[in-house]
Amino acid sequence: MLVRFVIKNFFSFGEQKEFNMIPNSKLKTLKFHKYKRDDFELLKMASIYGANGSGKSNLIKGLNFLKKIVVNEKLPETLKFSHFKFQKDKSNSKQLLAIEFIQDDSAYYYALEICKSRIMIEELYESGLGRKKDRLIFERKTDLDDKTKIIFSKEAEDNERIQIFKSVLIEDFVKPDQPILKLLSQRENEFLKDAKNAYKWFSVTLRIITPATRPLALANRIDFDPEFKKYAQDIMCAFNIGITSMNSEKRNIMELVEATTDSHMKSIMKNVDESPNKMVSLRSERGDELVVVKEEDDYYVKQLKLTHKGKDDISTTFSLEEESDGTIRLLDFIPAFRDIVIKNRVFVIDEIERSIHPLLIKELIRKFSLDSETLGQLIFTTHESNLLDQEMFRQDEIWFTEKDKNGVSDLYSLSDFKEHKTIDIRKGYLNGRYGSIPFLANLHDLNWH
Repeated sequence: MLVRFVIKNFFSFGEQKEFNMIPNSKLKTLKFHKYKRDDFELLKMASIYGANGSGKSNLIKGLNFLKKIVVNEKLPETLKFSHFKFQKDKSNSKQLLAIEFIQDDSAYYYALEICKSRIMIEELYESGLGRKKDRLIFERKTDLDDKTKIIFSKEAEDNERIQIFKSVLIEDFVKPDQPILKLLSQRENEFLKDAKNAYKWFSVTLRIITPATRPLALANRIDFDPEFKKYAQDIMCAFNIGITSMNSEKRNIMELVEATTDSHMKSIMKNVDESPNKMVSLRSERGDELVVVKEEDDYYVKQLKLTHKGKDDISTTFSLEEESDGTIRLLDFIPAFRDIVIKNRVFVIDEIERSIHPLLIKELIRKFSLDSETLGQLIFTTHESNLLDQEMFRQDEIWFTEKDKNGVSDLYSLSDFKEHKTIDIRKGYLNGRYGSIPFLANLHDLNWH
């Protein structure tokens, strides 16, 4: 579960801003939208609105940056382009990405402070969630001379094995541009079990879908999981977009020999052998996915096929590259909504309505909103004002981004306005009551000729 995300000096977020999933205790609507973890409550949904260029996607980019840094164990090359641009000295300015979350009933706070393409501070705490003192798990500091110091919890610092491990870590493994959370999570040590658990949140629990995301390994999941196949097929048929069934076409990899070179084939098989799940995903030139898997010492290629029914009940099969952008976008959401219904997953979706009809996306989100037995969190950015409905969202589940005259993005919740639960918030938003809309006053003055 996501508790809060803090961002500073990233893209349009020049000043430190916080997004959180903590409910406003004064709001009494949609009480089943509050998940309880011991005595701590978290919201199940959040929608983020704002004009073009106001910072909605930049918030998601910042979160995605943090996930990639942790999972890939390296600061990306694009980091140098991520500073807030409207400042005099970008080279010496520090960037902050910090997050508080709950994984397997344990709460953590993890933060990175970055300057001059170095991780100056990396820290992980067991969070007290504001109710008790935070407990240090590890803190790593690197100065501008690339000298690193690591401190573990008091119990770990008193352990001789940890002291030896720390010396080796600093001497041979720690690099200024690389985080150490994943490295620590791979050690089998009782003092580092929290690092393993915290890393699991980034690698497994947190899922981010951008407009460029394409369905991943759906063909394989549909092939080996009949229950998921039925779920996916039922949803796609319910959308009434002409699809009557979904299937996975499975072929031996040797059938692709003519389409690729022998060396390329060996390279693919080697990648499959080295992958944790014995599976790799390939893309055709037009974006169709081929999933290569190893099953019983042989290699197979699986491809998703969708069956449509046309005139005179004639059925025909389409590959993904023949489908519309909207259909492919809906396929993105199938595993997402499945997982947030039955698992403690966090799905963050940028531009959730992209390529999808307003009525369709509203009904999909309404179904999740009104389901009182869900387990995961759904967070998304959108322009779709039809979703501004207090029957679907609590006021503390609606957020806005707005950029001021200095180019700085602000971030705030609808609950800050203390509106009545019966007010038409869609009308208020479109009338500019909450800010966060485009300013079009001079558009009619443009001379198009």
